[in-house]
Amino acid sequence: MQPSQKTSDWASRYADWLIRNRWLVLITSVLITLFIASGARLLAFNNDYRVFFSEDNPQLQEFEQLQRTYTKIDNVLFAIETKDDNAFSNNALAAVEELTEKSWLLPFALRVDSISNFQHTYAEDDDLIVEDLVSGAQDIDALNLQLLKQVALSEPLLADRIVNKAGTVSGVNITFQMPQKSLDEAPQAVNAARALAAEIEAKYDVKVRLTGMVMLSNAFFEATMKDMSTLVPVMYLVIIAIMYLLVRSISATISAVVVIMLSMMAGMGFAGHFGIQLTPPSASATTIIMTLAVADSIHILVSMFAGMRNGMSKHDALRESIKVNLGPVFLTSVTTAIGFLSMNFSDAPPFHDLGNITAVGVMMAFFLSVTLLPALMAILPAKATKSSTSIGTSMDKLADYVINNQRKILLGSGLITLVLVSSIQMNKLEDNFIGYFDKTQDFRVDSDFVTDELTGIYQLQYSLDSGENNGISNPAFLAKLDSFTNWLRTQPEVIHVNSISDTFKRLNMNLHGDDESYYRLPQDPELAAQYLLLYELSLPYGLDLNNQVNVSKSSTQIVVSLQDLGSTQLKAIAERGTQWLQDNAGITAYGVGPAIMFSYISDRNIEGMLVGTGVAMILISLLIGIALRSVKLGFLSLIPNLLPAALAFGLWGLLVGEVNVAVSMVTGMALGIVVDDTVHFLSKYLRVRRLGMSAESAVRYAFSSVGVAIIVTSIILVAGFGVLAQSSFGMNSNMAVLTAIAIVMALIADFLLLPVLLLKLDKKAYKVEDGTASADSNTPLTATN
Repeated sequence: MQPSQKTSDWASRYADWLIRNRWLVLITSVLITLFIASGARLLAFNNDYRVFFSEDNPQLQEFEQLQRTYTKIDNVLFAIETKDDNAFSNNALAAVEELTEKSWLLPFALRVDSISNFQHTYAEDDDLIVEDLVSGAQDIDALNLQLLKQVALSEPLLADRIVNKAGTVSGVNITFQMPQKSLDEAPQAVNAARALAAEIEAKYDVKVRLTGMVMLSNAFFEATMKDMSTLVPVMYLVIIAIMYLLVRSISATISAVVVIMLSMMAGMGFAGHFGIQLTPPSASATTIIMTLAVADSIHILVSMFAGMRNGMSKHDALRESIKVNLGPVFLTSVTTAIGFLSMNFSDAPPFHDLGNITAVGVMMAFFLSVTLLPALMAILPAKATKSSTSIGTSMDKLADYVINNQRKILLGSGLITLVLVSSIQMNKLEDNFIGYFDKTQDFRVDSDFVTDELTGIYQLQYSLDSGENNGISNPAFLAKLDSFTNWLRTQPEVIHVNSISDTFKRLNMNLHGDDESYYRLPQDPELAAQYLLLYELSLPYGLDLNNQVNVSKSSTQIVVSLQDLGSTQLKAIAERGTQWLQDNAGITAYGVGPAIMFSYISDRNIEGMLVGTGVAMILISLLIGIALRSVKLGFLSLIPNLLPAALAFGLWGLLVGEVNVAVSMVTGMALGIVVDDTVHFLSKYLRVRRLGMSAESAVRYAFSSVGVAIIVTSIILVAGFGVLAQSSFGMNSNMAVLTAIAIVMALIADFLLLPVLLLKLDKKAYKVEDGTASADSNTPLTATN
């Protein structure tokens, strides 16, 4: 930002005051920051997968309505893998039997389903016998083991749900009723489940794998803790190494690290004070704040050491650095904060939290960079290296290249832009909540195994309403239900369908002397209702039909287990099911479930982020235009600011081609980050243009004065997001990779395209401002290299 004489005088007076009162500034800034950071003690983790959906999310509302009508589907599924690939050996069945019995004792357990406690029905004279399928597993002889296997594998409610059709892997499914009074309910259930699994493994020499929605919720928590314990220390090492290599000063490096650490603490403290609960996306704010906070420090330190190399005293150089950088650093901090605040337009609340925490951290980094950092540098000893860096030397060569090859750069930029922007259409929206976790996570490994060997992790639920109390026993409704069930079973995406129509068929057969010709739906509504009542009265406690029918028996739930599908395929099967019901049964029912909710989240998020990015672009453009006091350059700056995100998405389309909810967040965030380089370059360019320099000379000065700082901040930004890209949580890693690509694109645009645009479109000489020295005066123009 080219300051007016008044603004420049204010910055000089502020710098003088700060240097005189450095100890007061140091103590006050630390105390203010520690007060804000004290809120970190109030932080808590929210590991419920529902946190990714806003309260007005229609898929969440449909899902919650279904949960209120039927038993919840929050579950842990144990999959038992035997060494002999025989789920019906005495040892395997004994393991299932004991696991089933002890699972009832898990915290918040509501229901346990397995082959051992499956309520097998058969006729005995005129009586209906309902009993556990497996009892006393260790004492069952070989003949009965074979009969038991035949029953289990021919039962529609078991095959491909609780036991695979090959008879090699079986499962125990526990449904939980979480009170939702504390945030440690899922970890309690998971820890108890893992302890039980370890006990069964040791006793029966089997492998027990765990998956399900409760495990998913806990995996979010574990991914967060893993990232915070591994990525943050790596980021500190990266920053310390790059900072020291740049400034070659221990005191400057320590000062910058203190600023970064306090900025991160303040961001987390803000979250605690305002009751923000951490999730994997919002927890990544620590790494992002560390990455962004260092940029302000670099610009101030690089300018200070450049002045010292030019013969200034430390205090004079510090004063000049504050004077030159106060405006641009403030502007870049505000624009970065605006970019992250645009995340509040997202449909996923964790990204609201990420944007707000990071925005606060960025503004605290500015505050500390213009208070604590210069105060520390005024106190601590510092010595500038005598020679400039090799990067600094190359800046002059780069300036010459750009000035001498303007046409080539414009043509090359246009061609690359055309290719990459046209590739944006190659991206498709895909969200897969299992795929959010990499294969170092137990949840991902176990879920993949269960999908391959037992049943589908993704579930699709439909609630079919008969329109009358006890209407589910109406033969006409049962016929529609059965037709829909059979249609679902013909769909290629479907592994298993859990429908009460199968229960009616089995009861009809049982109450006709187990005559298989009667394995069909009863045609008498009263008889059907009596069958169901007789069966319900025979069921043991905890194994009622509340997971399939509502209290008034007016509606029933169909649960469809699906293969590992992308969001496009999930939406397609859900919508096909809804359309089939409307066309063939006259019933309106929507496919819902966690997988479906995640499938639609990218669509809704894109809509919100288009608005958010537009608002951020308008605000940032206005700020730049006002700060530069040039409408023309304000509009011109939009090109290198908007182009990087577009080019990054185009390259992403060529290399990856899939955009999930996290990747869709990048546009607004990247806009806020990449504008920094443009602001610093333009501020230095305009500073000397308004002193009377030509466009070419001003471009050379901009390269020499701020080129090194821009390169180093870009390297640190790329390194920081590169560290975040190592996250075991796919949302964070994908977002980080695409942001890093956008930052690289921005560096190229600001070093090649922006100077050429200035040379082509800003040739007219500037009027030298009143009260400002001319270019030929003795006013020092300190280069920062």
